[in-house]
Amino acid sequence: MSPRLLYLVSHPIQYQAPLLRLIAADSSLRLRVLFERVDTVDGYHDPGFRTHVRWDVPLRDGYDNVALAETDLTAEIAAADVIWLHGWASPIMRRTLRLAAHLGKPVLMRAENWDGAMPDGKGPHGWLKRLYLRWIFAHCRAFLAIGSANGAYYRRFGITDDRIFAVPYAVDNDFFAAQADTASLRRELGIEPEQRVILYAGKFQRRKHPEQVVAAWKSLPLPRPPLLMVGDGEMRTELEAMAESGMIFAGFRNQTQLPAFYALADVFVLPSEHEPWGLAVNEAMACGTAVVVSDQVGAAFDLVDESTGAVFAAGDVAALTTSLVRVLEQSEIRGQAAAARIATWDFRADLAGVHQAVAHVLG
Repeated sequence: MSPRLLYLVSHPIQYQAPLLRLIAADSSLRLRVLFERVDTVDGYHDPGFRTHVRWDVPLRDGYDNVALAETDLTAEIAAADVIWLHGWASPIMRRTLRLAAHLGKPVLMRAENWDGAMPDGKGPHGWLKRLYLRWIFAHCRAFLAIGSANGAYYRRFGITDDRIFAVPYAVDNDFFAAQADTASLRRELGIEPEQRVILYAGKFQRRKHPEQVVAAWKSLPLPRPPLLMVGDGEMRTELEAMAESGMIFAGFRNQTQLPAFYALADVFVLPSEHEPWGLAVNEAMACGTAVVVSDQVGAAFDLVDESTGAVFAAGDVAALTTSLVRVLEQSEIRGQAAAARIATWDFRADLAGVHQAVAHVLG
């Protein structure tokens, strides 16, 4: 009989739902998803976007799932053959680790950590964090690495290669690559057909540094391409105060609207610091858009180089400006390379990695 895989995650996530449907359709695994909470499905206030968000894609359809409040955690673990956790931050995750150990159930761990995004810290705090993480990892049988930096993080804690399986951080490439009506979007935004476009799409948060995109754009030679700012958040007023002719604020846009924005752009920019991954990079690349990211974006290690875009030193606006000039000159060829690169960084690769990990822990 196919092994029963219990996946525990904080809440329904728009990026993960298509992957969970793919796993559920695989008859060689019996997937059940356990959500710590489901109150976000009908909409919630997102503090990062500072707006009410209700995702316009199905979050719980197409796979077996239940909310923790509707079931018994111990019984769910006892009924499973393998437990898969997404992170370890919550008390429920840590309780699950203890219960799984008590019931003799192997645990797969998938998380976003890497040294640049989540450093241990120095002194007693760093020592205590490493001690805590060693306890967490000692309760896991295998690790699902979202990328190379994440895999290196586990290796630093002594996890051997035979226990680390590639389950790359991916999005629904087909959804984002589907034809989008960019002509009507250009008309809506007042962008001429022949104009190149630079795009920032995400939360207007200080850690993500959208102000650096604006500063770099202002340093570009005239005439500058339009700068399209998609999103919202705490820095909205500050960014609007920096605005000049050619900047366009499009506000928060939902999942089904985003592919057209990525397809419209020639270059997507993510200048974040301490970024665990940056799935917007995947989304842009799936739409055939070149990407420019800082060297503190986790996705940079696997997806971004001089063929698909450029990587610059975080915080260096001059380097960001130079990267934009270079990538804009070759945006079409680098965008094509980006689409080719992301084509295999997909949910099929995730499914293969999950299969390998499950086979490993079940012996």
